[in-house]
Amino acid sequence: MCGIAGLFIKATRLQPRLGELLASMTSTLCSRGPDSAGFALYTAEEPGKTKLTLTSVDARTDYDRLGDMLSRSLGASVSLTSRHTHAVLSVPTALAQSCRDWLLENAKDIRILSEGLNLEIYKEVGYPDEVAHSFDIGCIAGTHGIVHTRMATESAVTTTGAHPFSTGPDQCLVHNGSLSNHASLRRELRRDGIVVQTENDTEVAAGYLTRELKRGRTLGEALRSSVDDLDGFFTFVVGTKNGFGVLRDPIACKPAVMAETDDYVAFASEYRSLTCLPGIKNARVFEPKPATPYFWEH
Repeated sequence: MCGIAGLFIKATRLQPRLGELLASMTSTLCSRGPDSAGFALYTAEEPGKTKLTLTSVDARTDYDRLGDMLSRSLGASVSLTSRHTHAVLSVPTALAQSCRDWLLENAKDIRILSEGLNLEIYKEVGYPDEVAHSFDIGCIAGTHGIVHTRMATESAVTTTGAHPFSTGPDQCLVHNGSLSNHASLRRELRRDGIVVQTENDTEVAAGYLTRELKRGRTLGEALRSSVDDLDGFFTFVVGTKNGFGVLRDPIACKPAVMAETDDYVAFASEYRSLTCLPGIKNARVFEPKPATPYFWEH
C-alpha cells in the first residue's frame, strides 16, 4: 500500500514553508502507511561543508560527545545538530570521507542515512503524524522534498528500513510497490561499489539510480533505463541536489496524481494529499503516464 508524496518549489517565497507543506501532505497519507514515515528535505547549503544525517541502531543519545570526539580526531571543527533520534553533522567537504571512515571504525551503532550539500533525511518507526511532530518537520525550510508513509510487506519495520533511501550524495528515493529482482540486483550493485545497507527493495532501486548517474547518465536517462532493468511494479519519487523526478512502471497499477503551478510541482498517491497546497484550485492536475519519466530541475 504505502503513501508517497513530493514537493518541488519554484517560488522562493514558499521555501520557508517546505516542511510545513510536506507534513500536511503526509498527514493525509497516514492510513496508507501507519508503520513508519520518513522525510527527505533539501535545505540551505553551508559553503564548503557537507552534511551527514545520522541515526543509531542502539538509540544513542550522546551525539554531542560523538561530535567532540570526531572533531578531535579529524583536527577540524565539526558542528552537530540533534533532532529527535537523529543528528546532522556538518563537516568540511574535504574531510567527508575521513568522517565516514572514522564513524565506521569507532561508532559501530551509527548509520549514515544521507550525505550531501543540501540533503537531510529524517525517518522513524511510528505513526506518520507523530514522526513529523517528533522531528519538527514543519519548521524546516528548503527547496524541495519527498516523503513516505510505510505499510511494510517484506523487510522489517525498523528506522533504517523506512524510506526514503539515499545511496549517493544528495540523492534519495521513495517507492510504492515491490521489486521482484532486488536480490540479484543488490549483489550486482555491491560488486559495482554501491553501498546497500538493508534488505529493503527500495534501497536497491535507489542504488541502481546512483550507479547509473555515476556512469554519466542524466536523471531522465537513468529513470528510462530502470523501466527495463527493474522487474516488478513501482511508482518512484526521486530527489537530487537540484531536481525532482517521478516514474511509474509500464502497468502503472499504483495510484499517482500530480499538480503543477507557477509556484511548485507536487506529487502524491492521492489527490486529497494535494488539497493543502496554496493555489491548488488553479493547478494543472494530471496523472503521470506509465513508463514515462517526469523531472524538473532548479
